[in-house]
Amino acid sequence: MPGQILARGVCRHLRQYDFLTLEEFVPVSGLRVDVMALGPKGEIWVIECKSSRADFQSDTKWQGYLEWCDRYFWAVDANFPTELLPDGTGLILADGYDAEIQRMGPEEKLAAARRKKLTLKFARNAADRLHGFRDPAPSARFSTI
Repeated sequence: MPGQILARGVCRHLRQYDFLTLEEFVPVSGLRVDVMALGPKGEIWVIECKSSRADFQSDTKWQGYLEWCDRYFWAVDANFPTELLPDGTGLILADGYDAEIQRMGPEEKLAAARRKKLTLKFARNAADRLHGFRDPAPSARFSTI
């Protein structure tokens, strides 16, 4: 999947800045972000990966992600028509190997209670995924997070 290839490059790039990432993270029922990144100071970024004009134009939920992060970014490849992307959002150019932040998304700090809830969910989700690699038997897993 082209979006997953972009996500891999984004995750690799953000690791250089000590951001840890989860792909296909669900902050709340009904929303699934392509990449959620947790920074060294607890900052939370959401990155949506768009592989084509049609992929971007079919995304009707992206504005709902804004209330679940401190900064919001689009990740696209070098051939994407970036003039389609809304002002006031971040831009990352990516491929399957790396990425580069072209425009920093504006900062809108999360409320402390929401940050705590998301950070806990991020940690539990990461631990659950790691456990799934160690013991993939479905009976060993209590629930999906």
